[in-house]
Amino acid sequence: MTYQELLEMKSNRAAKLKEGNDLLTKKDFEAHKNLLAEVAKMNAEIDAAESQLAEEGRAWEAEGQRKVFTPGQEEKPDGYAEAVKSFAAAARAGFPRMKAAGEMLNEGADADGGYTVPPDIVTKILSLRETKESLLGEVRIIPVTTPSGRRTIKKRSQHQGFATVAEAAKFGRTATPQFTTLSYEIEKRGGYLPVTNELMADSDSNIAAVVQEWLADEARVTANREILGVIGAKTAKDLKDLDGILKAWVGLGSAFRSSSKLITNDDGLLWLGTLKDANGRYLLTPNPADPHQLRLCVGPHTLPVKTYDNGTVPTKDGKIPMILGDLKEGVAYWDRQQFSVRVSDTAVAGTLNAFEQDLTLWRGSLRDDCTAWDDEAFINGFISAGSSGTSAGGTGNGGTSEGGGTSDSGKDGPEG
Repeated sequence: MTYQELLEMKSNRAAKLKEGNDLLTKKDFEAHKNLLAEVAKMNAEIDAAESQLAEEGRAWEAEGQRKVFTPGQEEKPDGYAEAVKSFAAAARAGFPRMKAAGEMLNEGADADGGYTVPPDIVTKILSLRETKESLLGEVRIIPVTTPSGRRTIKKRSQHQGFATVAEAAKFGRTATPQFTTLSYEIEKRGGYLPVTNELMADSDSNIAAVVQEWLADEARVTANREILGVIGAKTAKDLKDLDGILKAWVGLGSAFRSSSKLITNDDGLLWLGTLKDANGRYLLTPNPADPHQLRLCVGPHTLPVKTYDNGTVPTKDGKIPMILGDLKEGVAYWDRQQFSVRVSDTAVAGTLNAFEQDLTLWRGSLRDDCTAWDDEAFINGFISAGSSGTSAGGTGNGGTSEGGGTSDSGKDGPEG
């Protein structure tokens, strides 16, 4: 696999997505559903290709071929390659708590005796975390270094601006500033990864790559679940139809309307894709400046639309999610950016028996928290599957819907 081949795969995927838009225009929903399945396979192949190329790059670094050289000094491996070497050596030794004289560099142990992953590898994990579908790109990420804390904020809607003050005059009394204090409490979250014992005999880069991808995937899915939990804590609102979407959007007020978007899933994409105006023109169209960006014509306005697959943002009980607003103002993800791991070839976890099954069980944990930042910045909305796009009175901004949203993905559960 080469980078050129990867680019060709992505180009083929883009062509498929364009074909999908054409099928929606032709109202060929069955063919569009089949095409989405093809795109899902292409996504898996692209993910595998990217992982292979990344692994080749990591192997190249770990073998010391990438050097940092200063004239007059001996060449030394870069920080990441050194971290990989240290991590793999610690893994083979069972992650000892203390550094043995003349042996590996142990980055330290946490309160539970787990090995704290070196910062260079953590950086790689955080980078991999963003390579697949992640809601982290929608919210406010706040790196923290303490297990708990507070932030005093002034919500965007509460900013009133400074008053005009004449020279040498006193500052007049204005409305009392409204501030909100938010607290976070970092929690530990963890799980297991069973691997064959042969992994410990593999190369340093392969050991590091397995752990990095595992922790990155778990961190991504964990964050997605927590973000949806914060959104779901707000009372769900039945938007009913296109008019309901417009009213909810306007209801956000000018403080958030300009930075808002509509977040939905594949079911929502199908439902929105059936909406048309009085002249039969579809209301969901690509942005001419960026064909991968969809926008919904809502009355005289255009609303950006972002879709995720049903595994990331699931449809539950026939309610298609329609999250409306600015989640960067609405949700805060407090990221400790810290991972720890332990290994055992004798442990028992659930139905897994490492000793009997010749496995090594990796126990990984991360620390984070997720809270609301400003719950006025978003609406936890939904559309009932099978509902029409027009209002009960038929106004619907001229929109009509034929068969709106009939997919059966209510069976899909949360990712992970």
